[in-house]
Amino acid sequence: MTTPDLPEIAPERTALLAMDFQNGIVASVPESDALVERVKGAIADVRAAGGTIGYVRVAFTEDDWAKIPATNKTFGALAAARMMHHEDDATRIDERIAPEDDDIVVRKIRFGAVSTTDLDDQLRDRGIDTVILSGISTSGVVLSTLMDLADRDYRVYVLTDGVADHAPDVNRVLVHEVFPSRAHLIDTARLAELLKAA
Repeated sequence: MTTPDLPEIAPERTALLAMDFQNGIVASVPESDALVERVKGAIADVRAAGGTIGYVRVAFTEDDWAKIPATNKTFGALAAARMMHHEDDATRIDERIAPEDDDIVVRKIRFGAVSTTDLDDQLRDRGIDTVILSGISTSGVVLSTLMDLADRDYRVYVLTDGVADHAPDVNRVLVHEVFPSRAHLIDTARLAELLKAA
């Protein structure tokens, strides 16, 4: 599914975010290898057009765990179990889409990519006003980041075949019924077309 009459994409003002594509998460969603390959292709297309690539991963230090209150249902449990330590292999970005030297890479400690990182500053420093989202999971990092970036007045695209969720029905509802009022929907094939036309 793509949004009809999409606005043109200016690659020099555009970033594609690959969110939570890390070793401990990728295999937890259906057809993960195909998902990674599609995102890998989108990354290559954006790079070739002169756009920016950003990577977001979730990982914690001892200090991070210590600061998470038990009132936080999700992250309190992660902290109590000492899961997703920033040096663990589970928190490393999947090597098939590994970052390159000039890419943005941020480490987050909550669902969204913005609230606990300097991602917004890094995007603005590069003149980015358009962000394309890919990630795992649609109901976690993608939803949270979409809402935050929309509130900050970015033009937001969701790469519909570059997102996945542990619950496919949840993915479908978010992509088809929630996201269209907040973001432009685009698949990897349409993204490639828009970048070639830029």
